Amino acid sequence: MSRLSAALVFSLILTCLSPGAASAGEEFSTWLKGVRAEARSKGISEATLDAAFKGVEPIGRVIELDRRQPEFTLTFKKYMQRVVNDRRVRIGKQKLAEHRELLAEISKKYRVQPRFIVALWAIETDFGRITGGFPVIASLATLAHDGRRSKFFRKELMLALGIIDQGHIAASDMKGSWAGAMGQNQFMPSSFQAYAVDHDGDGAKDIWGTLPDVFASIANYLSKSGWRDDLTWGRPASIPANFDPKMTGRKPMKSLSEWSALGVRKADGGALPSRDLAASLISPEKKSLEPVFIAYHNYHVILRWNRSDYFAVAVGTLSDRLR
Repeated sequence: MSRLSAALVFSLILTCLSPGAASAGEEFSTWLKGVRAEARSKGISEATLDAAFKGVEPIGRVIELDRRQPEFTLTFKKYMQRVVNDRRVRIGKQKLAEHRELLAEISKKYRVQPRFIVALWAIETDFGRITGGFPVIASLATLAHDGRRSKFFRKELMLALGIIDQGHIAASDMKGSWAGAMGQNQFMPSSFQAYAVDHDGDGAKDIWGTLPDVFASIANYLSKSGWRDDLTWGRPASIPANFDPKMTGRKPMKSLSEWSALGVRKADGGALPSRDLAASLISPEKKSLEPVFIAYHNYHVILRWNRSDYFAVAVGTLSDRLR
């Protein structure tokens, strides 16, 4: 059998997975001309467009991953064992010590505790070790052309072209996840444009290889999302028998004194803090009321980064273990 071209493979995948979606090949080339014209109208230079789109073709694997995102089947316990493990805690403590002065400087500027910066860095990319190997421009072009979420990804593609045009990174070096999340903190282009920081002052917001920029960008995201450095994220809790499951969830918010009156305690059975903060009672497992967590304002800020309760509890728990 003769070898199929990448464009033909992509076309076959679209035919099987998404009837009616745009086909590849010549139509993609025509579509790309429209993208280039739009980017040009937004001030993107011809040199950037040539570099960004050189050899770009739809990536069939990206469509496959987008169509076949698996249902989240890990239990909360297994997820936590995988994400907040002893190795990550050990390395996290080493990184906190290694970058103590830099983290203290950034913490003071953005009013975000260093342990949360390192926890997010750890969980997103294992301290920068796993940042994704997909070419971001080709991935975003694939998803923007596809038709399922074309408006969203076309906007992200335009922003990614702007990042290259502004000189933050070369087109050939812009690598990330299949969906376009980039760098050691896994920012989408829109998050990059809103929150990335050139902390070392070299003219580039380098979230791929410059730790001052990585750390400051994480802190800036949290700060602009409403972070309070006088609070932690929350804490493990315990509830009385026959507790009403409708009381759990991101809402309702109650004061700690109200939760105490309902029998909620710390995980060890001790009284909740006397500071009368507003809090939610989170049960990540959904099918069970164990474990549960009292979640403060900063927990909801973490959810702006990633809307998963698993993720938010993991960030908080890892930050506590790094303290």
